[in-house]
Amino acid sequence: MKWPEHGGQPDLMKKLLQAEEQEVLDFSANLNPLGPPEWLQGELEEQWEKLLCYPDPNYTFSTSALAWMERIHDEEMLLTNGGAEAIFLAAKYFEGKRAGIVHPAFSEYERACRHYHLQVTDFLTSPVDDFRLPMNQLLEALPDLDVFFLCRPNNPTGVVIPKAEIKMLLAQGLHNHTFLVIDEAFVDFVPSESLTPLLKEFPNLILLRSLTKMYTIPGLRLGYMMASEAVINEMKSFQVPWSVNALASAIAPLLLRDREFVEQTFRWLDGQTWKLRNFAERYDFYLSNTSVNFYLLKDNRSPDKTETLFTFLYQNGILARHTHNFKGLDGSHLRLAIRSEEENDKLLAILKKWRERD
Repeated sequence: MKWPEHGGQPDLMKKLLQAEEQEVLDFSANLNPLGPPEWLQGELEEQWEKLLCYPDPNYTFSTSALAWMERIHDEEMLLTNGGAEAIFLAAKYFEGKRAGIVHPAFSEYERACRHYHLQVTDFLTSPVDDFRLPMNQLLEALPDLDVFFLCRPNNPTGVVIPKAEIKMLLAQGLHNHTFLVIDEAFVDFVPSESLTPLLKEFPNLILLRSLTKMYTIPGLRLGYMMASEAVINEMKSFQVPWSVNALASAIAPLLLRDREFVEQTFRWLDGQTWKLRNFAERYDFYLSNTSVNFYLLKDNRSPDKTETLFTFLYQNGILARHTHNFKGLDGSHLRLAIRSEEENDKLLAILKKWRERD
């Protein structure tokens, strides 16, 4: 089977599995099940007249508002067309140079590097040691690389690399003229782990963000990049004019201002994660040490039957995310989103049914 590159494609999966009539809950996309904030639809309707004019090419208001919220200078902020554009701009910045990518990781890092002819070296983490970074290997490799791509919190594991290890890599990278590009697309779910304060200390740090995940707006395409003024200036020269549409630009500051919605999300996530961990321990499933709204799952008793488990879940109305295109996993686990309490309970009931087949 030619597995799709990304989650959130239930109709495609139905065709691939030749079960187009099957009703499924989509656990393959890492989006906040609380949906967008209630006020968002009305705000978009109010802002519709902005579509009649070209956006400000510098996104001055939004850039300034986001920079203020992140406590950085306006010149260190760049609004982007989702996290994907930020990834490709970062790869363009190092065009033709040498990159390291720590896997498993979001496939777009490698795709962007290949597009801009970077020579890529892969580094693997393992579930055996909870996907910890191979620090000695990375530190030894730094002098031979121009940039490292890291995902923190990691997609697909949900694991957060300790800040102390990031600082160690940045300090050594500063000495060796190596940059770290760190994708923080899911850091909104663990805001205490944001690396933004390190920008003042390390000019070799580039941070990428996405507003898609927390606020459930994948169709709007909204993200941003934070780096030194010199780096941002060069990134701007690569960016397509009017890359971000007027509606996305207008709502970006409003989203980050809605702390009540974020706090509501934290309460939901804490409760559901606790329930999932208890279930996994009781029924002998591996569940990655996630801090965010998704996790890796594997049956400890039948580790070689992940694809069978995928099919079983699908037949019972649950669409999981395969991991065939994540290096270092190669299909050995399933990635599942943490959804509403009712939906999570349905998943756990089906996993219990799977276990009772033993």
